Amino acid sequence: MATAGKPSRRQSAGRRRGAACRRGAGQMAHCKAADSKREQFRRYLEKSGVLDTLTKVLVALYEEPEKPNSALDFLKHHLGASAPENPEIEALRLEVAEMKEKYEAVLEENKKLKTKLAQYEPPQDEKHGE
Repeated sequence: MATAGKPSRRQSAGRRRGAACRRGAGQMAHCKAADSKREQFRRYLEKSGVLDTLTKVLVALYEEPEKPNSALDFLKHHLGASAPENPEIEALRLEVAEMKEKYEAVLEENKKLKTKLAQYEPPQDEKHGE
């Protein structure tokens, strides 16, 4: 943030750029081209939703009551959460769901087999008494 009387980095950079552009007439065209290129890039970021997403994540960080130790990790985590799913990750999730279903079926079968086996085995007390 800029303090009273002290320009922000952005303002300082703009002044430096402006000072460089005032040095000579030949550089004026170069400065306009750089500004135009910068403006095109800004519009590209805005159109693709990058600026909006970054703003939302930065606001979330600002509003976080307990600031994380690593702001960069916070940004990576929150930006990664909104990224589209990798098809490989989705395939692995489906495989995990299938394995969980098979696991539950095997547990149920095991329970039934133990019950069936218990019918054919004498109780534990009778084995020791013989």
